[in-house]
Amino acid sequence: MNVSIVHYAGPPIVGGVESTIYHHARLLVGAGFQVQVIAGRGEPFHPRVPFHLIPEADSRHPEVLEVGAALARGEVPPAFYTLRDRLVDRLRPLLAESDACIVHNAVTLHKNLPLTGALRILSDGAVTRFVAWCHDFAWQDALYTPDLHPGYPWDLLRTPWPGVRYVVVSADRRGRLAALLGIPEETIRVVHPGVDVVEFLKLGSGTRRLVEELDLLPADPLMLLPARITRRKNIEFAIRVTAALVPHKPWATLLVTGPPGPHNPANVAYLQSLRDLREGLGVADRVHFLYEHGPGDEPLYVTDEMMADLYRLSDLLLFPSRREGFGIPVLEAGLARLPIFAADIPPVRESAGPFAHRFDPEGDPHAVARAIADHLASDTAYRMRRRVLDRFTWRAILQRDLIPLLKEVTGNGPTDR
Repeated sequence: MNVSIVHYAGPPIVGGVESTIYHHARLLVGAGFQVQVIAGRGEPFHPRVPFHLIPEADSRHPEVLEVGAALARGEVPPAFYTLRDRLVDRLRPLLAESDACIVHNAVTLHKNLPLTGALRILSDGAVTRFVAWCHDFAWQDALYTPDLHPGYPWDLLRTPWPGVRYVVVSADRRGRLAALLGIPEETIRVVHPGVDVVEFLKLGSGTRRLVEELDLLPADPLMLLPARITRRKNIEFAIRVTAALVPHKPWATLLVTGPPGPHNPANVAYLQSLRDLREGLGVADRVHFLYEHGPGDEPLYVTDEMMADLYRLSDLLLFPSRREGFGIPVLEAGLARLPIFAADIPPVRESAGPFAHRFDPEGDPHAVARAIADHLASDTAYRMRRRVLDRFTWRAILQRDLIPLLKEVTGNGPTDR
């Protein structure tokens, strides 16, 4: 499917709409779509996304500003039609091969009315199928209404365009747009903006690779065990806790960060016994020894930077050691605001005080799993985090909303939802 995206400006210009364009374009390309961006400002931002600069599409182009000043006075100067028709000529060949064209804001905002007029001509001529992605509504903004007047071209911003699919960013905006256009709310699709988890958390390249390779974003919860693979770390207990948690939380995932301890050859055999245990408990895909996930066939030695990334990414610390000199991971988890589930041993009592969920490291893993599930069920910060990860990442929005919308608009998917 060929998709065009049109706006006054594109990446790398900083703005909410430009950010949406960037994420939609990169993810659609990754999903196999052909995508081009057409804008009045910006520059190429992705090696697989052609960028077409049409200066007259910019809301700040000198000719656009001059025409806009006349329009604000209620005048439609000849230059409006000259500029509109020039934009039609520039856009038509670019859109001719598109299956769908997403237009951001120009259908309901007055920042470049010649562009709005050009898009209406192309829409009426069925050059492609248009999706009007409406963030702002000029006719409903007291700041803008003094510049708007009855008639053409201002009425283009408050009347529904035949055959155009309208999209808004929230249910509140859907109600407002339906009232403005006089159309049923159910004909307007809500597609939220999102967040880029990897960028927001500033994850390094090594951690990004692990996130992709191990599919860590859906992990629920993601449990961190920062430890070398030695018997005193009691890693088998953490694996049993994970297995006991899976019936309640099917995406529960445990990360063991360290390599086998370097000073005892028996630790290699211990690692194999842990592999066998996770296999026997049916959690081979839920327990990861990061040591085994280096680039290529190399072992992975987690750096301090990667460890900080993993604390930011994880939902809780699971620390079942039988013995510790002190237990630095407990302090690190505190700084990272992670709930701490740790063995009830003297160093943990000293470092965490009353602020850790402590358990008998030789006790019942099912009891620890129940304690984790109960805590998470009442932890509003965790639940909000899961809500964001499940519903508001750009990738989730792509799969749940954007691709089905484009298939629907082009006739390659369901016509209703």
